Amino acid sequence: MRVLVPMDGSEQSWRAFEYAAEQFPEETIVCLRVIDPVQAGYGIGVGEAAAAGEWLEAQQEAAERMFEDVEERAEEAGVTVETTTETGRPVRSITDVAEDCDHVVIGSHGREGVSRILLGSVAESVVRRSPVPVTVVR
Repeated sequence: MRVLVPMDGSEQSWRAFEYAAEQFPEETIVCLRVIDPVQAGYGIGVGEAAAAGEWLEAQQEAAERMFEDVEERAEEAGVTVETTTETGRPVRSITDVAEDCDHVVIGSHGREGVSRILLGSVAESVVRRSPVPVTVVR
């Protein structure tokens, strides 16, 4: 069995990882980091492709650092993990990867305040669109 845990580095995503490790200790936990290219557009002017490239590189490096922490915590918990990074819209990427998994464990939300309200809830959309069962961790 494979359990997908989408992670953005937020406290909620770490709680989801911990929950998955506790509830599915014998299964493979697939940790997914989605890099949303739409975020690169905020604050970048026309013709600043180099800045967008630097942004993407910084996001990939942040994902690698987060996955180093994931692997340390997985070793401490005695669970097997796989890590993967996708570039795309979060809900679409999560549900696409979920097709190769048996369950999704997702944090209730990664954003706070106005941005969460305006952008909607990724967790809620994943619950509605996932091809497999979803557990939402608060």
